[in-house]
Amino acid sequence: MKSRRKVPARQTAGKRTPSRQVPGKSVKPRSAPRQAPERAELTDWDQAARWYDALVGQEGSDFQKDIIMPGVFRLLGLKKGDRVLDLACGQGVFSRFLSQKGLKVIGLDASEALIRHARSRSTDSTKYMCSDAGDREALAGEKFSGVACLMAVQNMENIQPVFENIARWLTPGGRFVLVTTHPCFRIPRQSHWGWDEDKKMEYRRMDLYSSETAIPIFTPPMRTEGPHTWTYHRPLASYFSALNKAGLAVVDLEEWTSNKSSQPGKRAKAENRARREFPVFLTLVATPLKEG
Repeated sequence: MKSRRKVPARQTAGKRTPSRQVPGKSVKPRSAPRQAPERAELTDWDQAARWYDALVGQEGSDFQKDIIMPGVFRLLGLKKGDRVLDLACGQGVFSRFLSQKGLKVIGLDASEALIRHARSRSTDSTKYMCSDAGDREALAGEKFSGVACLMAVQNMENIQPVFENIARWLTPGGRFVLVTTHPCFRIPRQSHWGWDEDKKMEYRRMDLYSSETAIPIFTPPMRTEGPHTWTYHRPLASYFSALNKAGLAVVDLEEWTSNKSSQPGKRAKAENRARREFPVFLTLVATPLKEG
């Protein structure tokens, strides 16, 4: 799809920036949000492809395997033989998961390098295409019973044309399932854990929410300089508005918390409580408002 942006020059409506957010990876706090610079300064996602492929592997990260992929499969509500589009498929981890369930899968992504990784890890039964999700010509005439976009929409600078394409691709009654880091609680460099010593309570601090902003993410995240990608934070209203404008109605919403636990210690109980209270992921399910 090129919803992952192949920087520096090819910024299109739905292009995804070179960052694919991996669940569970944190970034250090920053005093203020940054706006994305001119496209020439942006890092090509292909430069991060090898690192990301090694990180995700054949079956996915723990969050992907335990929470995200099973949850999205359940919400898609598909049966064996149905056609499904894995949008921003990356190196194909969810495409492989769906194929093993007996679905007919097409994986779409902007990065040629990641598509190469996807093909090398998959069987011939899973098809992959390198194209931009915001391009009206992408998958022209194709129809799917389901479209899934896992941990990618937050890396798309312009989501409107992507959602409009999804509305065209879906069959009547088909479902679009979107998973992103929760925009209310998980904003890179703008949300942090804090500790209240008096109450013995771990809390979530938010420094920004309502303002849409672009946030640089280094690849790998432990770096403090060098190649970086972009995450685009949006409040909930922006997602709902864009979906509605595209002709998609949100019919379900789920918030998924971490399944991890702290090691025994003085703060373990408070930390585990905080994990249960503050979701890591937001999941939206949308269907076409009208047939066609």
